[in-house]
Order: sequence, then structure tokens, then C-alpha cells
Amino acid sequence: MRRRLFPVLMWLASCMPVATPETASRAAAALGDLGPLPAMKTFPRTQPAPPAISNADLARDVLDLAFALESGRPLEQFSRFETPITVTVRGEAPPTLLPDLDRLLARLRGEAGIDISRKDGSTANVTLVAVPRHEIRRHLPQAACFVVPNVSSLKEYLSARHSRRVSWAGVARRTRVAIFVPADAAPQELRDCLHEEIAQALGPLNDLYRLGDSVFNDDNVHTVLTGYDMMVLRVFYDPALRPGMRRDEVAVRLPSILARLNPEGRLHQARRLPATPPDWGAAVQRALGPGTGPDARRRAAAIALGIAEREGWRDHRLGFSHYAMGRVLQGSEPEAARRAFLRAKDAFEHAPGTALHLAYVDAQLAAYEIHANRPEAALALTAPHLKTAMRHENAALLSTLLMLRSEALVLAGRASESRLLKLDSLGWARYGFGPDWAVRAKAREIGSLNPLKGGRGAG
Repeated sequence: MRRRLFPVLMWLASCMPVATPETASRAAAALGDLGPLPAMKTFPRTQPAPPAISNADLARDVLDLAFALESGRPLEQFSRFETPITVTVRGEAPPTLLPDLDRLLARLRGEAGIDISRKDGSTANVTLVAVPRHEIRRHLPQAACFVVPNVSSLKEYLSARHSRRVSWAGVARRTRVAIFVPADAAPQELRDCLHEEIAQALGPLNDLYRLGDSVFNDDNVHTVLTGYDMMVLRVFYDPALRPGMRRDEVAVRLPSILARLNPEGRLHQARRLPATPPDWGAAVQRALGPGTGPDARRRAAAIALGIAEREGWRDHRLGFSHYAMGRVLQGSEPEAARRAFLRAKDAFEHAPGTALHLAYVDAQLAAYEIHANRPEAALALTAPHLKTAMRHENAALLSTLLMLRSEALVLAGRASESRLLKLDSLGWARYGFGPDWAVRAKAREIGSLNPLKGGRGAG
């Protein structure tokens, strides 16, 4: 299931201390009305980077992804569909769902080599069920969306939810799954659910925090399937593998499969990243997930950072630990949060494959520079990440970066450039954040960082 962690949401309001009603009204008046919003922008094409990983590391990843559940429970047998695979949609599908689904299925055919297609009608191997968000939260409060085997509807799932029928542990040959997605979510959140849950329905049932370039990671930094993810799925559907194989049987076949599918993998040196202790993942969930109080969040972030330092990590997990601490401290100790973000930035800059991670951190740091009236610093921080956000099809991040740059340009006295960027940002925000009220709230939130507009800023 896709958990609702805070890092990918980029709510920069958490940078700011709570203002009094008087201050808030002054800021709102200064920010003004955005007027009619422009049309929604969408991404014209996918630009996945090929996986830069050794075949030794990739073989280990495939085995760990295939033979365990997210809970850590081991699986005794390899599990997948036999192709061809069909997908159908039920419920009140919003306008963006079918185009995004068709793009994803085309990628799965072209990049992962999976024979999969959408069909009309009530029966299919994979049934996408679009339901109101509150229905998902009622049954799985921690989930944004989820996938279940051996059912095709919410009614069917609810009648079987306490039985072994909907347990992945007993599934070898997959024949039927249902994916429940929030019909009233922002287009980007809905698309992200499609990518993660369809990938899980087809392939890995596990997530691994050690994977830096993958959606199969509960940190939610990556939200669309990467080149690495497509390679994992290609391996899952290689004809040399069969449902029901044991781990040792799959392990024996992987070297020849990877030599054929990923010849570049022979040229990369194995990193052999250590496994992630379960306590680290649990601490991250407590620090950044819903339902935790401020003191408990801070303790959890400190535990995660302590584990990262104790383990001697020098990969993306160290940077994410500092980032989590920064997010936790923003509301109460903004300067300490800024120092944590700077440490996260340093860690990410020294780890491979962390361009997207750096974009999130530099967006946070740019907010501080805008509040301090240092527009050139904010522009320098955000400039390298526009292409990154575009390449990873992250409209929420892209619109946030553009809004930050627009405010920096106002401070720099470049008002006409600022207006053009703001207009561009709003089109992306309509895909990234959804309804008009959410887009306007995001624009006001970032505008309030600007000291010339009367906002309190990052402090």
C-alpha cells in the first residue's frame, strides 16, 4: 500500500511559525487574488534513466523484493501473473485517470516487456476501483491506496478481509487483484497510486529503504516507475522464471537473466549496501507519518538519525535521516531545522543517484533564503532542479520550485519574469495539487514567505 508520508507533499507552511489572526489577514491582503487559473499542464513524455547498478546488487534486490512482504514476513515462493494481463476500471474515474493509466501500460509494454492492456467490461486480471478517499481511510487509515489479491470489488474485499483468501502469502500464480485508488485525489496523487500499486500487483510485494532510485521504497521520494523499477519488472516476467519457484531456484537463474537483460550491469561495481534495520523504518514512519505528536516525532527522528550514524551509512538513507529531522523541527526550531537540511544536502551530494532527493532539500533551503531577502541565493538553489522535477514527472515539486523562483524574482526586482513563472507554476500546480482551492492555498503559502508581502516567513 502507499503510505501517506509527509516528505513528498512539500507543505512549506511547516517552515513558518503560527501567525496571529491579525498577521494572517495582513498577509492575505498583500498577496492578492490570483485571478482565473490557467489550464492544467501534463507531462508530454517519459524520460526514464537506465538503471546504473551492478548485476550482483540487482540480483540481491530482486530476491529481497520477491521473497518477502512489506511487513518483513518471508515468502516461500515466487509469485507473478502469467501473461497476457488485462486491466479494467470501475467506479467514478476522474478525467486524468485513463490517460495516465494508458501511458503507464504503454511503458510496461515497452520498457518491462509485459503483455498488458486495458479492456472494457467487468472482468479482468487487474481491476482498478476508484472510490472516495474516505472509503480507503475507513478501512486502512495509513494508506493512500492499496492492492489486494483474489478480489475485484470493495464489497468482495470487505467480505474476505479477515480470511486467508486475501493474503499474498499463499499466492504463487496471480490471477485476479483489485487496486483501490482515491477518485477525489489530486491528479498526481492518483497517478502515483497507479504506478506503485500496479507495479506491486504485477511484481514485488516488498519495499526496501536501501533502494534509492525506486518506487519500491517507503520514503515516497520517487513517485513514478524508474528505469530501475522497469528492469526489476522485466526480470520478474522473464520466461526463465515461473510462479511457484523457491528462492534458491530463482537465485540460480538470475545471473544469466541479468547478463542478457542488463549487460551494462557487468560494468558497475557492486555497492552491497547494508540492510536497513526495521527500527529505522519504524522511526521514520513515526516521525513523518500521521497520528504522532510533536514530542514523539522529534524522538523518532532522533532515533532514525542515531541508527543511520551508528550504521555508518553514507548513502541516501543518511541524507533522508537528516531531512526527516529538519521536517520535524521546522515548526518549533526553524534555525535548527535549517542546519538539519544543510546536513541532508551534504549527505545527498556525496551519494550517487540522489538528484530528486536534493531537489526536495534545496526547495526547503530556498524558502529560508526568500524569507531572509536573499533572492539570488534562492534562485541558485532552485535552478538545477527544474529539469529534475520534469524528468521525474513531479508536478507538485515542479510547481513549488517555480513558485519559489517567482517570489525570488519579485525580491530581485524582476516583476515581469516573476509573473510569467507564476503563471507557469499554476498550470503544473493544478496537476500536482488538484482543486483550485488547493492551488490557491499553495500559492498563498509560498507567497507568505516573501518579506515584502507581509508574511512571517521561515523564521
